Amino acid sequence: MDERPVVFIDSGVGGLPYCGEFARILPMESIVYVADRENFPYGPKSKKELSDLLAVLVARLVVRMDPKLVVIACNTASVSALADLRAAFPNISIVGTVPAVKPAALSSKTGRIGILATERTISDQYSRHLVERFAPECAVEGIAAPELVEFVENDFIASSRAERESMASNYIERFRALGVDSLVLGCTHFLYLAEEFAKAAGGDMKVFDSRAGVAERAASLLQARGTTGERVLYVTGTRPLEESWHRFAGLFRIGSCLLLDDAR
Repeated sequence: MDERPVVFIDSGVGGLPYCGEFARILPMESIVYVADRENFPYGPKSKKELSDLLAVLVARLVVRMDPKLVVIACNTASVSALADLRAAFPNISIVGTVPAVKPAALSSKTGRIGILATERTISDQYSRHLVERFAPECAVEGIAAPELVEFVENDFIASSRAERESMASNYIERFRALGVDSLVLGCTHFLYLAEEFAKAAGGDMKVFDSRAGVAERAASLLQARGTTGERVLYVTGTRPLEESWHRFAGLFRIGSCLLLDDAR
């Protein structure tokens, strides 16, 4: 038995679907989700900026929470800083989140796959290595969508289904025009529109994400299980918590939503 928490980190609400999938697999694990709104968004930041700020955040969480596992539930942060974080914290298992290139490549019949992500994720050397390793015979089309990150973070809760479907359809049509038949949602924020993307894709394009693989990998690394099932969402920064944070927490059955500065 090990009641220490599993900690998930993202710049905002994007990683919550990954947290939710992990909780579905292991519902009795104690989970802490940290939304690093103080540094949102991660997408425009340099590799060094991300590595440095995440090292500071993880060190803070290690002191306060003594996590048994850390999940970087953000593609941008993972491709930019995962190796540095593992080197800096060798005694903690750290799981990253990277675009699901392999299943997309295996599924593609046209040999053209798409990656919808941040510019940092698309251009990073780590992502290029994923393509070279798992999709060497494929043409890969990347589209950066920072406005979609902002939409999910700031407008999703109040948005209508029609608005969400319009957002998803716009990107699907851009990829369809490029001949893409396998699309990777390479930013955790985009999973909030997974149903809308799948609907817009129809039968001639498949949509992939990595949440199941990341959750299963995290679960496989736990040497001892928890029994409390406690879940807490913390937000960095000093701003008052907006009601939307509590609503996002409620979507994933997280009981408490607090500022990280208030963590004991």
